Amino acid sequence: MIPSIHKRGSQTIGLIRYLYGPGTHEDHTDPHLVAAFDPLTPDPGRDPGATYKQLQRLLDQPVNALPKGRRPGQHVWHLSIRAAPEDPVLSDEDWAAIARRALAATGIAPTGDEAACRWAAVRHAEDHIHIIATLVRDDGRRPRLHNEARRAQAEARRIEANYGLRRVTPGDGTAAQRPTSAEVHKAERQGRERPLREQLRETVRQAVAGAADETEFFGRLQATGLLVQQRIAPSGALLGYSVALPGDHNEAGAPVFYSGSKLSPDPSLPRVRKRFTRDLSTEHKPPHIPGHRPAHEAGIGSARRIATHTAWITLLALDQDGHGAAAARIAATGEILDSLAQTSPAPMRQQLREAAWAFERASRSHTREEYRHAQALRRAARDLRYGGPASGWGEDGASTAMLIDILFFLATAAAHWHARRHHAQQAEAARQAAAHLRAAYTIAAAEPMARLREQGQQLAQPVRDWSAALLRATAPDIAAQVIGEPGWPALVATLTHAYQAGHNPQALLAEAITHQQLDTAGSISGVLVWRLRHLADLPADATPGRRPQVPTAPTRQPRPVEGIPSANATASRRGR
Repeated sequence: MIPSIHKRGSQTIGLIRYLYGPGTHEDHTDPHLVAAFDPLTPDPGRDPGATYKQLQRLLDQPVNALPKGRRPGQHVWHLSIRAAPEDPVLSDEDWAAIARRALAATGIAPTGDEAACRWAAVRHAEDHIHIIATLVRDDGRRPRLHNEARRAQAEARRIEANYGLRRVTPGDGTAAQRPTSAEVHKAERQGRERPLREQLRETVRQAVAGAADETEFFGRLQATGLLVQQRIAPSGALLGYSVALPGDHNEAGAPVFYSGSKLSPDPSLPRVRKRFTRDLSTEHKPPHIPGHRPAHEAGIGSARRIATHTAWITLLALDQDGHGAAAARIAATGEILDSLAQTSPAPMRQQLREAAWAFERASRSHTREEYRHAQALRRAARDLRYGGPASGWGEDGASTAMLIDILFFLATAAAHWHARRHHAQQAEAARQAAAHLRAAYTIAAAEPMARLREQGQQLAQPVRDWSAALLRATAPDIAAQVIGEPGWPALVATLTHAYQAGHNPQALLAEAITHQQLDTAGSISGVLVWRLRHLADLPADATPGRRPQVPTAPTRQPRPVEGIPSANATASRRGR
């Protein structure tokens, strides 16, 4: 159940006409009162003798009783309360009780207060009601409305519990402003995927991702084709900005501009500036990966590998260095998602875009971000953007799958971090992002995993037995499950590749398994494949000619890891 307090107005009769009228899209059916401050309040919807003017005069009577100089200019208060689509249809009596509870909670009409504000609750659809009230009490005083929106939300959570309705995640006041009903209807008329406010917010967010400074940020905005206005102080200092979509005009024919702060708290100029703690284009170097040149020298695969490495390090150190560092790393992870969505192949782009859209809510809380701890992630987002679009096959496609796999776990870790701090909406948003990342991974990993599985299936039986013994010795608790998964042959191939490249497969396997969250994986073998290929710096793709020839069996056993028995020792014990 979602209560929404709308912008205050000055014309009571105008709102009454809308509530009882046909609606913008002829969608109002049987408008009628379900409750009012006085049981004898006229109902123009059910009483042929009642008029809009009668209802307006009754509601406005305390306002008009004041001297003109004391009357509030914006005296019309408007609250809508909407049930979820899956909720049962409530009766008029239920809605009447809900209206009274909401009015008491907000301070408009406290229970038992006979001098409270006048109000009326109108129902013109099965799933919601509108409450109109005038902001002068019968005793001439003004109501106390401090934090009425938050109190309405808290009461809605209690109503959901009492009526068995869908439980909406409680907010903390950091969510972006929702599009108005007029903006939603306008988007529907124009055939837009999202309301203009949300479309602009996404475009601005993508322009921020990995930007080094204000000049680059505004250059990106202008490159999208948006109209950009900057607010300049007399001193010449930049105070703020606003954006508009060409062709979107108001009734006067002027472009409809939205300031960054009206789109969401994050795109406001002061908050954008906080991300620019150093020059990403020159000062900050990306993390070093042996055998790889910097992303701007090596192209897409390297940019994705650097982003994978940076995301992996972030996953291991998310909540180190304090809450501010974790909040900044989560926000910068959103920049990675935005850049990845813009540069990934079409088959997975929509899921990545939805992941970035959902994660935007997870990237903002009351915890103040310390962006000096997140510059490696921001640089990785920059490298992804300037690396250009990926092809979707070969090393590009496989590196994309590897990165999405790590980002899934990073989004899951962000959900856990928020949940521990009771950030309910942010935790739910991170979980939604993780679900979209899982869907994107399924698309991205299909071909590279199929090639790895094929290679694993072609390996000789002694190699497969060696891999199974290695897994049982290193991770006996999950060995049976992993060996039974469809992705097991791909893991066999990867262990063999790591061995041939001179690594200790058992040590790599132990490191990959030690780090958490395997229980959230759809396929543990798939997760281990990508973690091992990352840790061993193996090519993400297993296309023939891009890797050394796989031997029929290892020529030597890997060195034992301290505290973990070697594979051949375990096999010997099993043979005794």
